[in-house]
Amino acid sequence: MRRRQSDSVRRRRLAIGGAIAGVAFAVGAAVGAGAGDDGEATVAAYARAWAQADWARMHAQLAATTRRRTDLIAFAQANRDALATATADEHAVSTGRPKRVGEDRWRVPVAIRTRVFGTVRGAVLVPLVREGDSLKVAWTAQLAFPGLRRGEALSRETRLLERGALLARDKTVLAAGPQRSSPIPDVAGQVVGALGPAPPEQAARLEALGVPPGAPVGLTGLERIFDERLAGAPAGMLRAGSRTIARSAGRPGENVRTTIAPDLVRASVAALAGRYGGSVTIDPRDGAVLAFAGAPFSLLQPPGSTFKIVTTAAALDAGVASTRSSFPFEERAVLSGVPLANAGGEICGGTLAQAFAESCNSVFAPLGARLGAKRLVAAAERFGFNADPPFPGVARSTIPAAGEIGDDLAVGSTAIGQGRVQATTLLMTRVAASVAAGGYAPRPTLDLATARATRPRDGERVMKPSTARTLERLMLDVVRTGTGRAAQIAGVPVAGKTGTAELRSREPGDTSTNPDETTAWFVAFAPAGKSRTPRACVGVVLPGQGAGGDVAAPVAREILVAALRRG
Repeated sequence: MRRRQSDSVRRRRLAIGGAIAGVAFAVGAAVGAGAGDDGEATVAAYARAWAQADWARMHAQLAATTRRRTDLIAFAQANRDALATATADEHAVSTGRPKRVGEDRWRVPVAIRTRVFGTVRGAVLVPLVREGDSLKVAWTAQLAFPGLRRGEALSRETRLLERGALLARDKTVLAAGPQRSSPIPDVAGQVVGALGPAPPEQAARLEALGVPPGAPVGLTGLERIFDERLAGAPAGMLRAGSRTIARSAGRPGENVRTTIAPDLVRASVAALAGRYGGSVTIDPRDGAVLAFAGAPFSLLQPPGSTFKIVTTAAALDAGVASTRSSFPFEERAVLSGVPLANAGGEICGGTLAQAFAESCNSVFAPLGARLGAKRLVAAAERFGFNADPPFPGVARSTIPAAGEIGDDLAVGSTAIGQGRVQATTLLMTRVAASVAAGGYAPRPTLDLATARATRPRDGERVMKPSTARTLERLMLDVVRTGTGRAAQIAGVPVAGKTGTAELRSREPGDTSTNPDETTAWFVAFAPAGKSRTPRACVGVVLPGQGAGGDVAAPVAREILVAALRRG
């Protein structure tokens, strides 16, 4: 036994000794790379670190006197500033093999990919100084960019060329020329948006693209959504001191043909009749945004009972409910010991179809609690909550994380579109469009070329096809016999869902209603039903204006009629 222990100890000591010897060899090799050589290893390490934007490793190759004069933060900033001036990012640098061009002086080929000036190629001459047995880089600011000479600073001058025109789907001009004029100013005024100097939240991105400070850029509407395409590429010069080292001829902005249907915009404006809110119309077949009015992209509101589409889809997919489910007729549900009343204190229940048609909170709040926060939130996120908006200027629709919602009462409130759920009209219209599209969520687009390239079921599947068919039948009943009867169109089956979101907290048992304290919602599509292909999906929101079935459904009906008239 002792012999084995002794052998074991000896082996461990040999291993440790070998490791120490290996470290010593590595350190010696590293020192040896600098000792007695011509500095190639130092320059090569510096060049490799530059290509990897590893400012700390670059800084480590500098001479001690240089490091004291220019600390790591200042060094990194000088290099970043040079790249930003050239409209390049930190990972746009590639370097070649260093070549000695004199005593303690090396030439490093450098290519930098810029957004405005193409690839700028040149070289930097890297001087070395000896520090003991090593050669280190004697860095100065001129080494931050190829082609700079001593005392020169890098600068740029850029200008935007002619901005592209915005066109409606029928090729009518919505905005063109310096004055952004249009032969249909009533429509253009609704959808085009404004130009102006970049606001702080856009300034850094636009500066990186080479847009000169103060240049007019898209701030809102279609001008913002298509800003980069409309603006084109800047023309300009990159200068080293007074010398021009790179040029860009620039590129005028392109004309963008949008999905906007002018007649439908007019119908939407007329239907809103100057009221605060928003409407949006989508073709569920390809996600084309046909029209919008008011603030359907930026206005966030609790979606109220329109969110029951999401809750029902999740419950059907999970098997928590079915068309055979039956629910007690009640005035309220009790969750976590707290009563949650139906709107107006009504008594409702029955089949799933009856409860959905009457938008029965006493059914859907407990149903959401049984479904659970995790599955409810997962379903909402499939429909687009908490996701990046489809284009600039659209607010993010949100739902709290499952672990942050709270008890059964909070989950139930979330399931009926209350609590801390917030949605845009655009997103809730997309939710309805997902039913119209057979369970696939079309991605909204304002670009006609993109819409025309979209095939059926190109969107993300958010529910089972059978669930979408069931929901379509439920939404048909909402308009035929339920809370959405004001959206009926003679001879055209309409599928819809009302929503009346409360804007204030209620005391338990309070069933009073005040139009000023509720947001009216309605989402719908048509024509609906078996063997029909829906052509238009409309969403309407009217904050502080009453019940969805009374106020928002008639607005949606007018817009649907106009949309279907288009063929």
